[in-house]
Parts: sequence; structure tokens; C-alpha cells
Amino acid sequence: MIDIVKADLGLSAHAEAMIQLMDEYALDPMGGGQGLPEYVKANLPTELAKRKSAHVILAFVDSQPAGLVVCLEGFSTFACKPLLNIHDAIVALPYRGRGLSKLLLQKAEEIAFDLGCCKLTLEVLEGNHVAQSAYKAFGFSGYELNPKMGKALFWEKKLEEVPNRIKSLSVTERVTDA
Repeated sequence: MIDIVKADLGLSAHAEAMIQLMDEYALDPMGGGQGLPEYVKANLPTELAKRKSAHVILAFVDSQPAGLVVCLEGFSTFACKPLLNIHDAIVALPYRGRGLSKLLLQKAEEIAFDLGCCKLTLEVLEGNHVAQSAYKAFGFSGYELNPKMGKALFWEKKLEEVPNRIKSLSVTERVTDA
């Protein structure tokens, strides 16, 4: 029996299922190949539960954790409407090929409609051809505004805690040479 549920991270069964599946994802080459740090395992359910913009969807097969989608609300300035970003998605290895990804994506889409979102977004690795096929079959495509300008790229800049970092100056502040 397959159950697709919006997780209640206050329930230990849901929190534990999420951590188990996220750790499996992290260990996979598509997730970086290293398990989650202990800090993340201990704190992720609580931190996500604090955020009303976070939506966690779990798939259970015969009561066993089998799949996960973590969605985060965003906002489309061009549409002036909310959007829902699928930030993490995994189907555990023993449960692949059973249509769980489609069921998880359908639940994410249902949540997006309920929130009044204009679109679903996600990022996928170039080398993750299986996931790309599933996403294309569900209706996703590369993001572009103008075909002449090409598809959008997803970039990142990791932030590290820097002691004594210089903070931005407000418009009224002036920098003077001493």
C-alpha cells in the first residue's frame, strides 16, 4: 500500500522518515556522496517545522519510508504570485520504478495550487538523466525567458561565518579616509 502525505514534522515518525530519506539522498552520488552531518540530522526537522514556507511530502510503501519531496515557497516577481520550489526529491532505491516520483510531484502540485502559486520550480543535475526524464514526463522544462538568451543557470555562493565582516553601509553613511 502506498501513502503520500504532507509531513507533520512534530510527529517523530515523520521527522525520522525525513532524516532517513535525506541521509540516503546525501549518500547517493546525486546528493554529493556523503551522509548528512550530525547537526543536520539532529536539527533539520525542527528548523523546517519553524518555517511556514516549507512543505515536506513523504511517500510510504507498506508503512516504510520510500520517498520524499521538500518544497520551499518563493515568489515570482514577473507574475507577482507565489511559486513553489522543489528543493529536494528522492525515491529510495528499493522503491524506484513504482511511480512514486509522479505521486510525490502530484502532491507538490496540489499544494502549489492550494497556495495560489503560478508555477513549480526545481533544480536537477545535468548528469541525473533518470530524474530529468521523470520531471519532463510531469511537464517540467528548462527555464528561459527568451530562446536567444538561452536557458537559466542555477548558481550558488556559499556563505561562511566571517569574523569582523564589513557590513553594508546605509545610504546616509559615508566612508571617509582618516
